[in-house]
Amino acid sequence: MDEKIIRIKLENVSKKFDKNNKDKGALARLLDIISGNKNPKEIIVLKNISLKIKAGENLGIIGKNGSGKSTLLRIIARIYQANEGTIQTNGQLVYLTGFGHGLSPKLTMKENIFLSGSIMGLSQKDIKEKFNEIVEFSGLKDYINTKFFKFSSGMQTRLASSIGLHCVAHKNPDILLVDEVIGGGADKEYQEKSLKKMEDLLKSGSTVILVSHNLEAIKEYCDKVIWIDNGYIIAEGNAKEVIERYLEEK
Repeated sequence: MDEKIIRIKLENVSKKFDKNNKDKGALARLLDIISGNKNPKEIIVLKNISLKIKAGENLGIIGKNGSGKSTLLRIIARIYQANEGTIQTNGQLVYLTGFGHGLSPKLTMKENIFLSGSIMGLSQKDIKEKFNEIVEFSGLKDYINTKFFKFSSGMQTRLASSIGLHCVAHKNPDILLVDEVIGGGADKEYQEKSLKKMEDLLKSGSTVILVSHNLEAIKEYCDKVIWIDNGYIIAEGNAKEVIERYLEEK
């Protein structure tokens, strides 16, 4: 009998967006309600999605742009609310989508590490413990007291990804949702180092859902894969088999 904990469970989850109201202000939306406009154009993004993921499993999600992959992650992370269905998660969850959230151009590198670390849920004590490691990994120890706006784009990427990767690793979440952040970096050497750190996260024992167009990464790190198209699950199963079918029909 398999007694592994169910970390994520979705049953018949659907999500739609109101196309008419997407860019309207509060007053315009109120006028629609008052005028009885009950028939706005709706975009159905996800349709009757059901899945179950156990502790320690890695699930890859593939599909073309606009198929609903990122929306599904945001629903699991409770960033979006589903219109139908039930979502259950069991354990500490981290949603990782790019790096650099919360970094301020007017603050120094040191100040940004503490600010961004706090936004990602670490205590000041935790950030102090990881500070030197974040700086060393970024390769920017000569710029600790430099304002962020003076950094080149490559330097900004190095700092942002170093903070993000180390904060997630320190939290060691039960559930890790990764949305297109495989292999980010400023140059080839840093990309390789960043990818190795991301690999460590993916193999840490957390339950992982990985959304990526990098099919080789999906194949390497994921136990199984679901292919989503136009909001529906088209195929689900062994990573190699589902990816081969996806490429054949793409």
